Amino acid sequence: MSETVDTIDADQNDAAEPAESVEASESVATDESGATRTGGDDETLVREGDIAGDYLERLLDLLDYDGDIDLDVEAGRAVVSIDGGEDLEKLVGQRGTVLESLQELTRLAVQQETGSRSRLMLDIAGWRSDRREELRELGRSTAESVRSNGERVRLQPMSPFERKVVHDAVATVEGVTSESEGEDPKRRVVIFPED
Repeated sequence: MSETVDTIDADQNDAAEPAESVEASESVATDESGATRTGGDDETLVREGDIAGDYLERLLDLLDYDGDIDLDVEAGRAVVSIDGGEDLEKLVGQRGTVLESLQELTRLAVQQETGSRSRLMLDIAGWRSDRREELRELGRSTAESVRSNGERVRLQPMSPFERKVVHDAVATVEGVTSESEGEDPKRRVVIFPED
């Protein structure tokens, strides 16, 4: 999980593709997967959470994994968490790759039932919340380093979820800004001093 956090590429002479602004790539108009946010009332979001919970419960039964499913609504989206089972880390995968796939499958299951795209967020064994904290610290500390030495830093490629967290953390540090550059899956955050 710390693989991305530990590796920073500070090469300033890289011929990178033009970076696009944070507003264009990870703005409040998109979620962590880059999908356009559609918002919804709490009743709709609770229904999405229920559908997702049923889908994930069937999946856990098929795998014969133990886990407690918690449903919530936060920041205009349904949030489903699975905790408590010994085998759950297998459903996270390396750097959350399996978790991202399961989240997308769960969103598709909800969409099939409701007829509209879901922004549902899935967390398993607390991985996403732990990763969010690591990335916030990475964003803040790297931004402070850039502010003090005046040199831009290019971070390792990250998922849309990871880039969004880093951009938000960088935005809390005065005198620096961040952009995303490149194409997925090699899209990365670049942090540089403001003019």
